[in-house]
Amino acid sequence: MIRASELRKGKLVSYNNDLYTVHSMQHVAKGNWRSYIQARLKNIKTGQVIDARFNTDEVLETPFVENKPFEYLYRDGDDFVLMDQGNYDQIHVSKDVMGDAELYLKGNEVVVCTIIDDKIVGVELPNVVELAVVDTTPPIKGATVTNQNKDAELETGLRVKVPPFIENGEVLRIDTRTGEYIERAKGK
Repeated sequence: MIRASELRKGKLVSYNNDLYTVHSMQHVAKGNWRSYIQARLKNIKTGQVIDARFNTDEVLETPFVENKPFEYLYRDGDDFVLMDQGNYDQIHVSKDVMGDAELYLKGNEVVVCTIIDDKIVGVELPNVVELAVVDTTPPIKGATVTNQNKDAELETGLRVKVPPFIENGEVLRIDTRTGEYIERAKGK
């Protein structure tokens, strides 16, 4: 059992007597109204994607599955190649299962795979990844702390909004759950 407020991208849940992976989720709070969780769920059997709304304290059933860490190695066409950290076997996982992982993974990151009947049905990315900026406008002289963020393209092709002082080549910490800039990476 898991509370709706604890849902994360890649998590497997039982909903309406079917198994779904959480494709995306957002906590919504509107003024005096009760907050809720808006989730996009993907059926693991049919691939159908549905939208669902849950109260933050609503309890969802999580089926018994095996969660196992794998190391992401590289892309092979439309497949992602993962390595079992226990026996070093390499397996191919389709883009459908990996979702938008290509925007966050560059190689050698550890992901947690959800396995049912020896088949990977979901992948949970690390919460934070470090990616280098490959293209952004140069910083403006005298631009200090302002609310005007600028676009930056990262080494994986992900586009994020960053503060105006960020330059090309800098390594940034990115939240994979929201796709947003957190901070500069330390010691890089």
